[in-house]
Amino acid sequence: MIELQPVDELVVDVAIDNLTDSYSSKPAHVSPEFNNVIQAGVKALSGATLCCAQLGLSLVMTATVGHHRHKLLFDAGPEGALFLRNCRNLGVELEDVGAIAVSHGHWDHMGALLDALAAITKAGREVPCHVNPGMFLERGAQLTNGQVAPFEPVPSPETLAAHGAQVINHDDARLLLDGHFYLSGEITRVSSFEKGRPDHLCRASADHPWTPDPLIMDERYVAVNVKNKGLIVFSSCSHAGVVNVMTHAREMFSDVPLYGVFGGLHLSGAAMEKLIPDTMEHLKPFGLQQIMPAHCTGWRALYALLNTFGESVVTPSAVGSRFTFS
Repeated sequence: MIELQPVDELVVDVAIDNLTDSYSSKPAHVSPEFNNVIQAGVKALSGATLCCAQLGLSLVMTATVGHHRHKLLFDAGPEGALFLRNCRNLGVELEDVGAIAVSHGHWDHMGALLDALAAITKAGREVPCHVNPGMFLERGAQLTNGQVAPFEPVPSPETLAAHGAQVINHDDARLLLDGHFYLSGEITRVSSFEKGRPDHLCRASADHPWTPDPLIMDERYVAVNVKNKGLIVFSSCSHAGVVNVMTHAREMFSDVPLYGVFGGLHLSGAAMEKLIPDTMEHLKPFGLQQIMPAHCTGWRALYALLNTFGESVVTPSAVGSRFTFS
């Protein structure tokens, strides 16, 4: 049994997400972007003082336990300048980030990582950066016209180390920051319908042929046990399928109730949208109190989530939002 330590409070700052939405009303535990930038010291709302949305995801998670705080950066999004701008506008400090966890080896989650490292380590310290070996293959996708679009390569372990990362590169699950965050190992694929992303390709190097890589087995999730609520699962893209992710989390923490899931559900695109009805049905038995779709979920899946679970359960993520669980 993994001894994941409960936290008194968890604050999640959405530093990067596909969506910007400053006007829609939010539930009490979600502080909207306008409030957050004004609280950070912005004198007037403007294009320059707000956050920019972009394809990708980055979450800055701060756990409070008594008088102690533990800050984790989960993914960094696609572009350094944008990540740093959004954090600055939100007043999100990076110098006290205690660890970095990377969900999987795609540019829209690792593209800003070197710039994030520069901000975190500028005082001259190293920061643990948790990855796994499967992240460093070359990736690409087959477009609807049949062409292959290569993905920008992600920084290698050697490059990360040269930029101040203490690279922890292995396949196993692990506890982070005094046992208050859990980074999963390989996610078991057990559902009958979640078969991965059929357009996804990989290769060992540029002189090797592209081969199908639908399962994206390097993907990992983060989980936090919030006292008096239960387990919140952060699944950055859910390439494993969100039902497989939640099944894995329930098995890993059978003594902790599942409270919510936050992240991309990757139910967008013609092939993945076919999975929406089965996904809705198979999510019901988990009894989730919060579903917070982000990034690659897609508007059709968001519509289905709202129709299936209602607004009391479903709160879409948006860049610049701040979620507080206590």
